Amino acid sequence: MNASQTDKAAHRIVVVGGGAAGLELVTRLGHRYARSGAAEVTLVERARTHLWKPLLHAVAAGSLDRDRHDLHYLRQAHNHHFTYRFGPMTGIDREAREILVGATIDDEGRQVTPPSRVPYDTLVICIGSVTNDFGTPGAAEHAVPLENVAQASRFHRRLVNACLRANSQAEPVRPGQLHVAIIGAGATGTELAAELHRTLRAVVAYGLDRIDPARDVRIRLIEAAPRILPALPERISAATMKLLEDLGVEVLAGRRVAEVRADGVVLADGAVIPGELVVWAAGVKGPAVLRNIGGLETTPNDQLVVLPTLQTTRDPDIFALGDCAACPRPDGKGNLPPRAQAAHQQATHLYRQIDRKLRGLEVEPFAYRDFGSLVSLGKYSTVGSLMGFLVGRSMFIEGYFARMMYRSLYKMHQTALHGHAPVLWRTLVGMVADRGQPQVKLH
Repeated sequence: MNASQTDKAAHRIVVVGGGAAGLELVTRLGHRYARSGAAEVTLVERARTHLWKPLLHAVAAGSLDRDRHDLHYLRQAHNHHFTYRFGPMTGIDREAREILVGATIDDEGRQVTPPSRVPYDTLVICIGSVTNDFGTPGAAEHAVPLENVAQASRFHRRLVNACLRANSQAEPVRPGQLHVAIIGAGATGTELAAELHRTLRAVVAYGLDRIDPARDVRIRLIEAAPRILPALPERISAATMKLLEDLGVEVLAGRRVAEVRADGVVLADGAVIPGELVVWAAGVKGPAVLRNIGGLETTPNDQLVVLPTLQTTRDPDIFALGDCAACPRPDGKGNLPPRAQAAHQQATHLYRQIDRKLRGLEVEPFAYRDFGSLVSLGKYSTVGSLMGFLVGRSMFIEGYFARMMYRSLYKMHQTALHGHAPVLWRTLVGMVADRGQPQVKLH
């Protein structure tokens, strides 16, 4: 290797967070720079596997086997030429240009990896968001959030255990014992309500004959805003509302939760909603680790404040994208919404800007384009809108076409990580493997 190649290889690009946007970015950077030795590319991630976040509600409901969709970071790093560092980011030493990575501990309390430091020249932070329960009493103790695969799997185990317990107990099913209260009617909460309507009945159908779904099972969707899906167009909200009502899901809009208890939810107006299974899917905020990290500017919601270029306001070599970044809208009216398409577009933009940065060019501002929204109600339907599709304006879609569009988003993500041929092969294998399998995961 000659001297010029050595100089190029010295630039260290570190991406913290292996969500959809971060993993797509680091995969492309690995191919572009690390494979040729033009730069060192490192992913720092506290988990060992990746699952596309819009699938979490399906894991929680039991309609998706996560083992078939998990991606192992170590294998992805090996196949795509970047380095994977296992552990949580705990701080940033901007003077030394290093991030601090905490130790990892296994289920038996033994240390897996020690605390360490990872040097960087360009740092990209995309560690997503966490659930914001707004300090609601009992929420942390009795409600299960859906931030990651572990929590989604935890809720599913709790759901199956509740059914087994109710079927084996000597007394009849108690009122509220198999009632589910979902707090927050955004996309995650709404999609979960529809999936649970089907999967709960599928679990009961496997010989749990002491449970009557019509009598014992009830799903309630609670939203503080006047309507469900408040961040999406009203037409999508209305269509989704009708579909949920047809399924028998009880929607309580304009109702704020004051307390979560072991046996149910207390609303601000004093009403008590029975339910021993509670999911908190309302509100997001930045992870607490970002609070004043490295002296960077943050919002009261613990998001990193960034310029239109996605550079943090106090350090041009540190970028942030996705839910953990407070990125201003081009029109100056607030910040971009915490949506998957925004993070995906930011990752694509940042990939190009890192190339400009390495060539000594000025970093360009990010321009967000809203392509619409899709909400999947499982096997029942999919509804949404496409912005500027074909006719140059918003177009409402539902049914089979909307479902295909929704599925294509996941295929696009998989293609970005693996390429066209592997995704096609995995799709064909999955279609064959689905035959003869249970409709719902039973453990």
